[in-house]
Amino acid sequence: MSREFGTPFGVTQDREEVRELTLDNGVLSCKILTFGATLRALTVPGREGSVDVVLGYDSLAQYETEGGYLGATVGRFANRIAKGTFTLNGQTYTLALNDGPNHLHGGTRGWSHRVWTVEEANAEKAVLTLDSPDGEEGYPGHLQARVTYALEGDALAIHYEAAGDQDTPCNLTNHSYFNLAGQGSGDVLDQEIQLFCSAYTPTDSTSIPLGRIDPVEGTPMDLRQPTPVGAHINEPFQQLEWGQGYDHNFVVDGQPGVLRPAARVHSAASGVAMEVDTTSPGIQFYTANFIEEGRKGKNGAVYGYRHGLCLETQHFPDSPNQPAFPSVVLKAGEVYRQTTKFRFTKEA
Repeated sequence: MSREFGTPFGVTQDREEVRELTLDNGVLSCKILTFGATLRALTVPGREGSVDVVLGYDSLAQYETEGGYLGATVGRFANRIAKGTFTLNGQTYTLALNDGPNHLHGGTRGWSHRVWTVEEANAEKAVLTLDSPDGEEGYPGHLQARVTYALEGDALAIHYEAAGDQDTPCNLTNHSYFNLAGQGSGDVLDQEIQLFCSAYTPTDSTSIPLGRIDPVEGTPMDLRQPTPVGAHINEPFQQLEWGQGYDHNFVVDGQPGVLRPAARVHSAASGVAMEVDTTSPGIQFYTANFIEEGRKGKNGAVYGYRHGLCLETQHFPDSPNQPAFPSVVLKAGEVYRQTTKFRFTKEA
């Protein structure tokens, strides 16, 4: 009989058991659910003690039914695909429309709502796997995925791998909502954000890229210097108006495939600073514009509008339909690999 890792967290509506894994290396600690390979908690050193910097829930039922993908691993394709369709190798594939006229984060039951298998776990590392059958959510090919959470000193590293038997789009990310002042501490508008991104991909009113890569210079999208999240978020700039705030893919400076700086966030209230390094070509900066006021969070917290920020390292949205963007086609027999590291420091 296979070994059971972690502790019980609940049973899904489909009667699958979900377990919670705890990692702790003496500097950082985190909790990971097998449901969605979800990061439920991440505790880091702050100026006045430990701070849990990610939003989450206390009940499995909320993870199953609430929107927002809090902490989840999303796939087979993170972000949006226009009109839920793409053509690959001469064949057209049709996907669910679960975000207005578009497909979002893998569909109606993407990987965020699947129960993953724990392959390996110890005090500082957890390896979770998922078997995605051919045709799941309309995608071609049988795909096997592996996500590794590892505490590496003052960093949480997330390593992604996938391989399949047919060509298929593949784009994986983590959808954690960070609040460096502490989950449940209110909005993040006074926290400073810095993106190491000189360009972004502007979108239409449904958040589908127009196919252009535009410079951020001279616009409210220029976050290359430390800037309060709320400094420009309500400016009369069409991209921000359509997104109801920041909800955009930025092009990470440097060479894709190489681990390099993508973002930095700092909270003066807690002293916590977070640096994000990634091998991905892009990063989606999202300011929780659609989390409604009064949502019940973990440990008695109450969440609301802009109470967190997401930094989703990724390929560009709608890449299967955008030939000018970096390819997201994972060829049969090849291995998809992506790494993102969240590094934390405590400032006086």
